[in-house]
Amino acid sequence: MSSVPMQAWVVTFAGTAINLCLGILYAWNVWKNSLIATAEHPAGSAMVGVNEGWVYLTKAEGTWAYSICGFVFAIFMIAGGRIQDHFGPKVGATGGGLFLAAGCILSGLMKSYLGLILGFGILGGIGMGLAYAATTPAAVKWFGPHQRGLIVGLVVGGYGGAAIYISPLAKYLIDNYGISGSFIGLGIFFAVVVVIAGQLLAWPPDEYVAPAPGVVIPPIANASGSSMPSGEDWSAGDMMRTVQFYALVFLFFGSAQSGLLVIANATQLLKDTALYADAATVAFFGANAWILSSYGGLVNAVGRVGTGSYSDRIGRSNAYLINGAVSAICLFVTPWIMQSGNVVLLFLVIGVAYWQYGGGLALLPAFTADFFGSKNLGFNYGLVFLGWGFAFAVSQIAGYIEDVTGSLDYAFYLSGGLLIAAVCICAITKRPER
Repeated sequence: MSSVPMQAWVVTFAGTAINLCLGILYAWNVWKNSLIATAEHPAGSAMVGVNEGWVYLTKAEGTWAYSICGFVFAIFMIAGGRIQDHFGPKVGATGGGLFLAAGCILSGLMKSYLGLILGFGILGGIGMGLAYAATTPAAVKWFGPHQRGLIVGLVVGGYGGAAIYISPLAKYLIDNYGISGSFIGLGIFFAVVVVIAGQLLAWPPDEYVAPAPGVVIPPIANASGSSMPSGEDWSAGDMMRTVQFYALVFLFFGSAQSGLLVIANATQLLKDTALYADAATVAFFGANAWILSSYGGLVNAVGRVGTGSYSDRIGRSNAYLINGAVSAICLFVTPWIMQSGNVVLLFLVIGVAYWQYGGGLALLPAFTADFFGSKNLGFNYGLVFLGWGFAFAVSQIAGYIEDVTGSLDYAFYLSGGLLIAAVCICAITKRPER
């Protein structure tokens, strides 16, 4: 066989459609920008008008729902992976879509900090974990190792690209229907899309054999240095006895924490940088700060597909090393760029951070499949995905740093240092052998 059946692509793009809904997490900074206190509206004071019933939050409080959602997401990726491996992808995708919808609607109805924690943070995180765990493994099973990077990039690219349309849509809904209206409206929309697309997910038949590559893959294509992955399928218990498992968890943590820091604060970063520019720039980006979030969503999505594709050629490790090293440099210089008021340079360095972050989410599933096989990928990747959940701690710490110091400078330095450490670990990590 030299080509995959049409159903393989149907499953792939159904997974992309589901992730385009789950990616509401990456537009959180738009809601945070509407929720956090200002000099005119101190923390704890009541909102008026279309947002009556809500109160303003501190920066740390405005990050908690985002951080809890990410951590719960990672925990339920494990359960979602187990469901996917045993019952197929439809069950997890459908249940996840309903949990996410219920969480958004509950947040809108409760109109409170507690509602954000329970609805968006906990129920939303559960829904994302269950549904996200169903998408990538289902698609990967239809394709050979030589296409893993590209296919993973296409599927998870939907999650990263969600901010492209959710950011401006959320801004419009908040302005016209309030914070509650935005949550309720999007919750209903997500339920419909995820449940319908979830029915298109399917495993290949038992006798199905993924097509072989049409050309010889050079030896460098595999992260371990061998010409092709070993093809061995590791159980979760065996995987967790290897050093490589913990290395992959840390690689995920290092890659993700830098991107999540930027994602949580993208709107604010643009507004703060514009303050040092001319009056026209201040006025424009003050009213349209969501642009950086939407732009970041585009780069995030393209970074997943692009990194996944070239990692098939140059190797997972080489792709991670290049992305991580360049992004770490950008993190270290971001505070200086913000103080210079150079919006163009800000878009450049933030774009690199989004690309690296998106690339990590394409590389780590492919790393996991290369190292430990595809048979148990749902559960195994769910365990590796814990590194992504732990990464939200850096975003939360950054909120406290900003409340104390008034800026995110030290948070960027911390993030850059952690990413450098992950790059070093990647350089010495090779595929495990029995």
